[in-house]
Amino acid sequence: MTAENSLSGSGKARSGAILHVDMDAFFVSVEHIRRPELKGLPVAVGGPGSRGVVASASYEARAYGVHSAMPSRRARQLCPDIVFLPGDHELYSEVSRRIMGILRSFTPLVEPLSVDEAFLDVSGARRPPVEIGHLIRRQVDSEEGISCAVGVAAVKFLAKLGSKLAKPEPTPSGPSGGAGVFEVPVGEERGFLAPRPVSDIWGVGPATLGHLNRIGITTIGELAELPLEHLEQVVGKAHGRHLHSLANAIDPRPVVPETAAKSMSREETFARDLHTHEDLGAELAALSDSVASRLRSAGVAGRTVTVKVRFGDFSTITRSHTLASAVDSGVVLAREAKQLLNEVDVAPGVRLIGVGVSELEDSGQRQLALDLGEESAADPSWQDVDQAIDRIRDRFGAGAIRTGGTANPNTGATGWNRPR
Repeated sequence: MTAENSLSGSGKARSGAILHVDMDAFFVSVEHIRRPELKGLPVAVGGPGSRGVVASASYEARAYGVHSAMPSRRARQLCPDIVFLPGDHELYSEVSRRIMGILRSFTPLVEPLSVDEAFLDVSGARRPPVEIGHLIRRQVDSEEGISCAVGVAAVKFLAKLGSKLAKPEPTPSGPSGGAGVFEVPVGEERGFLAPRPVSDIWGVGPATLGHLNRIGITTIGELAELPLEHLEQVVGKAHGRHLHSLANAIDPRPVVPETAAKSMSREETFARDLHTHEDLGAELAALSDSVASRLRSAGVAGRTVTVKVRFGDFSTITRSHTLASAVDSGVVLAREAKQLLNEVDVAPGVRLIGVGVSELEDSGQRQLALDLGEESAADPSWQDVDQAIDRIRDRFGAGAIRTGGTANPNTGATGWNRPR
């Protein structure tokens, strides 16, 4: 099945053929696979410190009101017995890639929204969309040990709302109920939406909700009946048209298959401000190694290296440097990132640091520099090291080998000795 023949002649998905697949408590679910003794306990992935934030919470923790983006301190207040685990984003990305591969086995029209959710257009499939939803759930659970919810509808907005309704409810003893697959039948969209709260619409945040409530709008049905001109006066023309269309189940956006990434980056927020280049250099090494691993996995390399620095007062700066040749080596990225960081006065205290690589190209088409000096970014002597690292990780997992924290004064990188 090709992307071309999975679309109708109008170029739009056949009615009811949009799926939204959303993993259940993805980060925690991945952690449960390697830490099965934590199943049944309230668990959160995130930083436990005073500045920490919950990235993912188990259903047992959600029963106490814990949710993603919540400050960790508040999560502990709500659930004193909660177990915090540090995030392992390399592992999560690795599992995500496998799951996206499963989804693409059903249709080439897969649009990832994040590591744990995606839209699918299955209009070209022979099986009914709801049946495909159940097959996806079974295959993801069988191959990865992770549960997911699937929404089925004619448009993206309703498919995403459907997956939300397909999820189980949180209880202190774990997830309860949940259909797993929820379909919004074609032709019944407006009746389905009418009694639902207006906050279920994309784009209705606290401010917009306040505006709508003040004019007596609390349900999607009431919003759908509100004259467009009146709505535009309340929330503005562009936003008003957007809300009015969704309230009437109009969402013409197609599923757009994933395109090549334009950049890759990682960042880290610290429990306390760091004030020295030495401490920050160790963090840069780990971040650079992570980004480089993702670059090599994707078969790309990048020319522009960027360092992001956020200070304790939340002011943020970036420093970038474009190399003569594209690179995908963690050691080289760490060296370049450290040189960029050396231009920054970190004495006031750094709250967050990040490393990014852009101007990506196919790594197989890189041209080695003609003059490979000691500091050349294209130095092939690191390729053997990178390949060895990748082989170890492929065999033993993403966390099997990491960079060290001791800076090498000769290379500006950390944790590795230069190959000769």
